[in-house]
Amino acid sequence: MASPTSINPAHAHFESVLQAQLCQDVLSSFQGLCRALGLEPGGGLPQYHKIKAQLNYWSAKSLWAKLDKRASQPVYQQGRACTGTKCLVVGAGPCGLRAAVELAMLGARVVLVEKRTKFSRHNVLHLWPFTIHDLRALGAKKFYGRFCTGSLDHISIRQLQLLLLKVALLLGVEIHWGVTFTGLQPPPRKGSGWRAQLQPSPPAQLANYEFDVLISAAGGKFVPEGFTVREMRGKLAIGITANFVNGRTVEETQVPEISGVARIYNQSFFQSLLKATGIDLENIVYYKDDTHYFVMTAKKQCLLRLGVLRQDWPETDRLLGSANVAPEALQRFARAAADFATHGKLGKLEFAQDAHGRPDVSAFDFTSMMRAESSARVQEKHGARLLLGLVGDCLVEPFWPLGTGVARGFLAAFDAAWMVKRWAEGAGPLEVLAERESLYQLLSQTSPENMHRNVAQYGLDPASRYPNLNLRAVTPSQVRDLYDVEAKEPVQRMSDKTDSRKPATGSVATQEELLHWCQEQTAGYPGVHVTDLSSSWADGLALCALVHRLRPGLLEPSELQGVGALEATSWALKMAEHELGITPVLSAQAMVAGNDPLGLIAYLSHFHSAFKSTPHNPGPVSQGSPGTASAVLFLGKLQRTLQRTRAQVEAETPSTEEPPVPEPDVPVTPPSQYQEASAEDLCALCGEHLYILERLCANGRFFHRSCFRCHICEATLWPSGYGQHPGDGHFYCLQHLPQPGHKEDSSDRGPESQDLPTHSENNMPSRPSIPGAPQEGTTPVPSQPTRQLIRLSSPERQRLSSLHLTPDPEMEAPPKPPRSCSVLARQALEGSFVGWGMPVQSPQVLVAVEKEEEESPCSSDEEAEEDVPLDSDTEQVLWSLAKNSGTMNSYPTWRRTLLRRAKEEEMKRFCKAQAIQRRQNEIEAALRELEAKGTELELALRSRSSSPEQQKALWLEQLLQLVQKKNSLVAEEAELMITVQELNLEEKQWQLDQELRTYMNQEETLKTAADRQAEDQVLRKLVDVVNQRDALIRFQEERRLSELASGPGPQG
Repeated sequence: MASPTSINPAHAHFESVLQAQLCQDVLSSFQGLCRALGLEPGGGLPQYHKIKAQLNYWSAKSLWAKLDKRASQPVYQQGRACTGTKCLVVGAGPCGLRAAVELAMLGARVVLVEKRTKFSRHNVLHLWPFTIHDLRALGAKKFYGRFCTGSLDHISIRQLQLLLLKVALLLGVEIHWGVTFTGLQPPPRKGSGWRAQLQPSPPAQLANYEFDVLISAAGGKFVPEGFTVREMRGKLAIGITANFVNGRTVEETQVPEISGVARIYNQSFFQSLLKATGIDLENIVYYKDDTHYFVMTAKKQCLLRLGVLRQDWPETDRLLGSANVAPEALQRFARAAADFATHGKLGKLEFAQDAHGRPDVSAFDFTSMMRAESSARVQEKHGARLLLGLVGDCLVEPFWPLGTGVARGFLAAFDAAWMVKRWAEGAGPLEVLAERESLYQLLSQTSPENMHRNVAQYGLDPASRYPNLNLRAVTPSQVRDLYDVEAKEPVQRMSDKTDSRKPATGSVATQEELLHWCQEQTAGYPGVHVTDLSSSWADGLALCALVHRLRPGLLEPSELQGVGALEATSWALKMAEHELGITPVLSAQAMVAGNDPLGLIAYLSHFHSAFKSTPHNPGPVSQGSPGTASAVLFLGKLQRTLQRTRAQVEAETPSTEEPPVPEPDVPVTPPSQYQEASAEDLCALCGEHLYILERLCANGRFFHRSCFRCHICEATLWPSGYGQHPGDGHFYCLQHLPQPGHKEDSSDRGPESQDLPTHSENNMPSRPSIPGAPQEGTTPVPSQPTRQLIRLSSPERQRLSSLHLTPDPEMEAPPKPPRSCSVLARQALEGSFVGWGMPVQSPQVLVAVEKEEEESPCSSDEEAEEDVPLDSDTEQVLWSLAKNSGTMNSYPTWRRTLLRRAKEEEMKRFCKAQAIQRRQNEIEAALRELEAKGTELELALRSRSSSPEQQKALWLEQLLQLVQKKNSLVAEEAELMITVQELNLEEKQWQLDQELRTYMNQEETLKTAADRQAEDQVLRKLVDVVNQRDALIRFQEERRLSELASGPGPQG
């Protein structure tokens, strides 16, 4: 019997469209389909209805059902919402094609031009839940059977373009290939419309096409005239992508994907990579798609050392230019990193071919990212209006580690289509622009967590996607400059190297206001008379009074009688740092000598900006003052705790280690060259002059921020992320900090191994010594009782490994006590995974659901992979049973679902870490620019010039503004490091939990003495991590309660 496709040629062409994997094959197959049906391609939405009516083919019915369901949404008005609207879409990337599909469903005539002639980008995109649902609703499984079938949700750019291209063609979008858009051709006279300037010479029909909407999706390198683009710059960041051939062998399918590993919370992995291969990375991701796709961030010094970069150049374009990159070395680099990350299980890695037939591996720069200042404009000439909108990379260039590119790109495409619908309805230009800009403000804040949970309801209407939507956030009067009667000058590129988080206007005090505030805070203290911002502070009493005013109870004013000025000042500086979180800007010697008035003013302005909201009564400030730099304070205590712990260990353990040897290209500074702590105008490392905004204080010394780097890897040292080796005096990141008594394993110690400060620790510096009185700090400390080893049963250890430290919003009643030891053991197992503290359900829920799943037939193959929604109790049971591989083997569907959920959680943590690292780099770049500006102002103020006093006062006010900006950035940096501590401890607890389970799964009778000893050590480490997480959560809770008690107010 002949197959249906042999009887009807249209059926064969349709099958070819579905299966085509090359752009040209899709186009030729679709043209054959149209010829077989007697239709012309590009006929708009009526073409789709004709194809559907004439192609009565069983294989197409499920696709028609999906497209009809989407098109039946009320917002499209049955394809008549934009009838008569003519649109030109530039660019056939995923966002351009997705926008074209929406415009076609609205009933507009859509013409798309693309300069390329094929899809060749193998790079893989991470998908948010709503993008998965959206693509499935367009028939993604019909066009690409492997869509989202792995442990991670992703798709290659090429496959995404292919499936959207097929949908666009079916919906009647007219597509022209190999045509480059070069600009707009305004209407020459009244009655004519806007046209496009295209190269090479297009066909007459396209050249004469007049449109009233232009959607640009041509990438970040092309933005239409009139739009302003802002550059967001961070520290140098070099990414490397590599695509290897996926042979789809059994061995390859069993290699797990890597949702993301970041140095910021897993330093041991990258130290092992460095030891094994010499490769130094910041992060790495591995997706298994059409290719084995790896993307990583590499350090420049490592690339230079391994010969990937031939020469170091300050200009990024020259550094990563083709002439400076060695292709063979780059291929070896990528292959070695991929091989190590997958433990060599992928076998011989063969590169896939790019569009030019070369190995698909490249190095790219994502130091700076472009962002358009506005998302839309309106131009009018001779009465003809043109609406211009941006989507994709020319609107916002994504930060690749966050995996937000295609998701936010689709959201922008929906918002642009909604804008066109409002335009077609006859809304005024300013009203349309104001609504679009209101939506654009939300784009950079979107995440799966803060959008509507029900992705099935997502549609073109923004209210279906964004909760708490305000379409009037931007008013029409604010967008008048986006409405041009004539075309304006070419695109401008504005630098955004300084931080975008600007302090509130008028928040910086003048010199007179600062003096007045200091006088109010120190009024009533005996012997304190503040009349200026220089000599009044020389005896140290005024600073002690200010500290006492803000933190009473540390020292009584009467105890300062007879104390020397230097000792009192030193105590006050240390107390301000340890108890208020205000780091020194000048030394006690300089304050007493009065030779650095600018430094003193900058230091006191930090007090003012942090505590200016406190009442001016003589009473003490509450402990919960909103201005307290709590994160800076906490990290300072954490750093001192780390140093004390290390000192205690070194005192107890004789060290046989030698200081690590730095790499040959790292300059070595002998400890003897360190400057004295009093020389705050000289860097303790390089000996060069230190200006006020350049000063960074650590361990009583002052440094350039650019000098304060790890002695081994030259990485920037962040708060609480470094240590000083007492043997050589150098500073190291925690990854390279030598450990006492551990010569070989020192590199595996990361930030997660620190001890967090607890309430029992005495972090308070000793009071200044008073002549004739005993020193309080010399009281002998009673010895602590010897800690006894606690041996726990297996169920108790299971419960300990799964302690839930984050309070649940609604606490469930505790389960009833078990009736037998077997039940106790089972409950301990089932309560020991990520849903800590959740009630335990019977696993028979699984049997019923699995059986129901087997009995219910699927309507089509593409529905088989839909995720089944789980209630929290059922999901907790699944997580619990997933730890017992033998049990979960009976439930393969649920096992696959749980593996995907686990990978998703890993990816969330990775994205969070990468967002932190990106912001840290932006802060570092912003601080460098502030330092440069501050140096200029300080030189002008210190010069003995004849500038008028009014000019000097203006310079001083500008300097104080820069100081406040710096303090704000440093405080934000500290907040980021608190989050890093959370990630570190989460990762550490997860690793220890897995290690503990390997021992617990062994039979007790088969365990050796070494096994039991190792198990006890892991258990003790797990207890330490639990205590550290408890301290961190307690700190955050105290800060939250403090902020609630103090009410709203300016933050320091």
